Amino acid sequence: MHLAATRIITDDVDALVAFYEGVTGIAAERLHPLFAELRTPAGTLAIASSATVPLLGENAAEARANRSVMLDFRVDDVDATYDALQDVVDEFVNAPTDMPWGNRSLLVRDPDGNLVNLFTPVAEGARVLN
Repeated sequence: MHLAATRIITDDVDALVAFYEGVTGIAAERLHPLFAELRTPAGTLAIASSATVPLLGENAAEARANRSVMLDFRVDDVDATYDALQDVVDEFVNAPTDMPWGNRSLLVRDPDGNLVNLFTPVAEGARVLN
């Protein structure tokens, strides 16, 4: 078994797609007006409209309600990423910060309020995730 994708349910697919395209530099593949995917070598980030929720089961998901999951993206240089995202990101949770496990991490929120961690390992043997 392997994790195929992480999916975000949103009320505004276009805004979330534009945000993640701007943050990652990856063009989303729009499979349908209600669904898009950003594919990376490590996995896929799927973005689906809240209009798809009834297909999953009534009240199966709720847009803008996440307060427990963080999306982690490894970047080559978190400080350069911070500088590059000044016109893309509306909410920076912190500036690049060294973490005790060896990563330098930048936390932002996407337009739906989901927490996004952009990080660069900076220490020998650093853990891959924050």
